[in-house]
Amino acid sequence: EIYTLSLHDALPIWSAPTPSDTELIGLARGGDTDAFGTWMRRHQQRIFRLALHMLRNPTEAQDITQEAFVRAYQCLERFQGESQPYTWLYRITVNLCLNTIRKHSHRRHVAAEDPRIDAWMAQFTSAQANPENLRDQKEVARLLCDAVDQLNETLRTTLLLVCVEGQTHGEAAQVLGCKEGTIAWRVHEARRLIREYLQQRGWMCEQVQS
Repeated sequence: EIYTLSLHDALPIWSAPTPSDTELIGLARGGDTDAFGTWMRRHQQRIFRLALHMLRNPTEAQDITQEAFVRAYQCLERFQGESQPYTWLYRITVNLCLNTIRKHSHRRHVAAEDPRIDAWMAQFTSAQANPENLRDQKEVARLLCDAVDQLNETLRTTLLLVCVEGQTHGEAAQVLGCKEGTIAWRVHEARRLIREYLQQRGWMCEQVQS
């Protein structure tokens, strides 16, 4: 049996390189709305997750996510490239969330159906975990959310950026407009307070980390 190869088969497969955030924002500044749309889709879930953890309310988080991208689009000409575009976007989102929290200064109670718990489970739980482990991990997630909610907004926002969003101390410092050493102290202090909160409720740090 004879097999024939076409010219297409003989040529190497080539695909266009994925543009960086900086390239997309540069195109968007030049009027390319498709480039901005690509950048938005790239970061939409991360921004929603950040807003959800800060606001504890999925409806408000969705509104803030949309508003953050609207603000970013309106301020494209003011973006000077001194930081990464996503750092700039995080700064916009954090400020919008903090403004919303100040407008609704009452503390939100963490209920069993807190949407952050599902987000936490989806991010950190193995798909192979058995039902008993899932129940334990859900309880840990509920306690952690409750512990985080006891922090003041400064410590809580810093902790979310570093420990949930995975930003470096330098990136978080750019978002929050402070020094890296300040970020390091805030994270240390937040973890200390959370550890004390959990220990007072009979949980050891080893249980939470496992």
